[in-house]
Amino acid sequence: MEYILIAIALLAMELLYFRIADKLNIIDKPNERSSHTRITLRGGGIIFYVGALAYFVTNHGEYPWFMLALTLVAFISMADDIRSVSQGVRLLFHFTAMALMFGQWGLYALPWWWVAVALVVCTGIINAYNFMDGINGITGGYSLVILAVLAYVNRAVVAFVEPDFIYIVMLSVLVFCLFNFRKRAKCFAGDVGSVSIAFILLFLIGKLVMQTEDFSWIVLLAVYGVDSVLTIVHRLMLHENIGLPHRKHLYQLMANELHVPHVLVSLLYMAVQAVVAIGYLQCRENGYLYLAGCVVLLGIVYLVFMKKYYHLHEASLREKAVKS
Repeated sequence: MEYILIAIALLAMELLYFRIADKLNIIDKPNERSSHTRITLRGGGIIFYVGALAYFVTNHGEYPWFMLALTLVAFISMADDIRSVSQGVRLLFHFTAMALMFGQWGLYALPWWWVAVALVVCTGIINAYNFMDGINGITGGYSLVILAVLAYVNRAVVAFVEPDFIYIVMLSVLVFCLFNFRKRAKCFAGDVGSVSIAFILLFLIGKLVMQTEDFSWIVLLAVYGVDSVLTIVHRLMLHENIGLPHRKHLYQLMANELHVPHVLVSLLYMAVQAVVAIGYLQCRENGYLYLAGCVVLLGIVYLVFMKKYYHLHEASLREKAVKS
């Protein structure tokens, strides 16, 4: 009953946000780099932050440094959704938030260079997760898979976090999916959504890594990670500004050039990550070897796909250049 009441409250908060966003004109207008064609409300992913806040309030202020950190990234991301914020300011907020979350993890007990490396890697992860948010359902669906795996691990493998935290965040993601995981989305996550859920997932995976002293749990982000890193490498080879929006991710080529429905692409990413995670749980004794094998295999799939279909993206760019 408690979860039902929380779900109803989260649904009411999401609907309230829609009214506010509509009045304040917080919308996403399609452009040449978009994978959508309709004007849609932006920032519906704020419900992820609301879900985390609901847990914090109802559980005696559990994980205060993390909650303060999440508030910082949600605030600057929401500001960026309303009006563009400079990259330097965003990074300042992200670094500050990471420093706070590291305190919640207890990371400062490690040598300083571990902290420095973690700062760069973790900031890169949340920004990469943000870049992967480009089609209907992908952020909500992929996040649900990771949360479901983490909930199972927390219950059946090793307890690393209060279970209610994962469950309430899952409820917030389910509420968001009601309006986004469909052919015609009612709202998009916005930076506030994609960055916030990335930060939440990173917090959970980080706690799991610290609890088990096993970094191979990062395999839970393997599908997004390979797509993000190889796309960044590809864009660097093309001498592009990797900070600007684009349509070169594998999922974008599937949705835009191959015209695969957004929901099917999102389901594919969910399914692949689920298979990777289930396989890892069966091979934990050789976790690092399994992680390396997954990265190599996913990388090969990425390279083969790009070799076969990337020319369609180039043709699309040439066609748009001719029209303009």
